[in-house]
Amino acid sequence: HSSPHAIFHAMGVDRGTVLTDTTFVRAAVPQTPLETPWGVPLVWGDTHNSTWCRAKYTQRGIRVGLLALVVGTYGQFVQRFLSSAETYFLPGQMVTYYILTDNPRSLDPPIHLGPKRHLMVIPIAELPGWNRLAYRRMALLADAIKDQVSSEVDYIFCADIDQEFVAPVGKEILGDLVATLHPELYGMPRKAFPYENEEVSSACVEEDEGDYYYTSELYGGLVSEMHRLARACSLLILQDQANRVVARGLEESYLNRYLIDHRPTCVLSPEYSWWDSALAADVPVYRLVSLGRTVMKNYFNNNY
Repeated sequence: HSSPHAIFHAMGVDRGTVLTDTTFVRAAVPQTPLETPWGVPLVWGDTHNSTWCRAKYTQRGIRVGLLALVVGTYGQFVQRFLSSAETYFLPGQMVTYYILTDNPRSLDPPIHLGPKRHLMVIPIAELPGWNRLAYRRMALLADAIKDQVSSEVDYIFCADIDQEFVAPVGKEILGDLVATLHPELYGMPRKAFPYENEEVSSACVEEDEGDYYYTSELYGGLVSEMHRLARACSLLILQDQANRVVARGLEESYLNRYLIDHRPTCVLSPEYSWWDSALAADVPVYRLVSLGRTVMKNYFNNNY
């Protein structure tokens, strides 16, 4: 069974549907700002700003974790994800891959890892159903950080497994709290952002709140900050579940609520999680945005 990503629920369209409402699809100004309205770096992978960010961490021996959830049929993406990360994700640095999975056999045959690279498999209970998984991810992340990750790495990044790295990702992504701009919504007017608007939801965003809309497919930061984020979001999700409230963007709604209250210290451009999807290709507004390159492709296969 194939289910659309939460963003399509929020937009009210199915995967691959071309948006034709001209009040929604509005041409973006072709620009690449290097700073957010609150004065932190907005990182494009090939800019001077990125070079400065990389230099900031050059002298440190930094340990970084890359965590992905692998359940159901998503085992098919593990090998490609890890192989591309070995080539492009913080090459030459100390990296531990954390794979949370209901089927450890999906990692067979084991991939050959380079020096200073490690793979940790964390078994989890089977979570059938895309919606159910979306509500459990934050709790699983919080538990993994508390029980294991926090003692092994300094930074942890969460990524969807149905992606691959296609260009170098360096130390420019490091920061206390790091979020990635949603590739379908960058450059769109604030009213187009699919924030949760039901007041009964813990993820509700008021009309005068919010600078950007962030994707849940890549975010990270210091392990302490990420544990705080994951725990807060999981508690909000539990609160809404108890009240039988369903946020329109599932866990992405809670992530955006949290990032409004706790602004990121580093924001990554949409090139860090670009969609290789019919919607991204067919809506011309996004091609007007001056993207420097694609760093990570998301193949957009929600097949839980």
